[in-house]
Amino acid sequence: MTFDADPLPNTHASETGMERIAVFCGSKSGSKPIYADAARALGRALAEQQIELVYGGGSIGLMGVLADAVIAAGGRVIGIIPYGLAQKEVMHEGLSDLRLVRTMHERKAMMASLADGFMALPGGLGTMDEFFEILTWAQLGEHAKPIGILNTARFYDPLLAYLQNMVSEGFVKKSNLDLFITETDVSVLLDRLQIFRSIPAEPWIDASTT
Repeated sequence: MTFDADPLPNTHASETGMERIAVFCGSKSGSKPIYADAARALGRALAEQQIELVYGGGSIGLMGVLADAVIAAGGRVIGIIPYGLAQKEVMHEGLSDLRLVRTMHERKAMMASLADGFMALPGGLGTMDEFFEILTWAQLGEHAKPIGILNTARFYDPLLAYLQNMVSEGFVKKSNLDLFITETDVSVLLDRLQIFRSIPAEPWIDASTT
């Protein structure tokens, strides 16, 4: 267990595919068993493909389900958790690599630095915070790493419609929606993230913006 954080994200994407992926997901399991089933399937797939999991270090909800599935399948997990949450006894005690940080900001920065790609599973406000921050960094050209949404049971359909409305109303460029990949199947999403090659981000703002 270590106590430190790299305050800045690594802006260099992996040249040889993903060795590590940061997964954002709920600290609750949700109201449908299919959410936990998908998290287990992802955990097994990561272990089979020898992709290390980087996640928030929790033992509860989809976070715990995912980490347990990776470990059970012989994979490697890096957990990153703020000291305050660790004191509340929600950290995963079975990880070989658990890193304590001071703040949520440091947690997100370290996850971004360690990962070659990102994926969002169903979750709540914290998951949305993590997903949109990493998506915004991609929009700004701060990184060129693949970003995926696992749209289990069409959980993210309302969010995708909201993003399309942002485009329709002139607040987001249509090309920015190409910064992430959405799939309902774990294997298909992982395959697409592995072969993802970024294109230069279209400037999101210029002097003519009103």
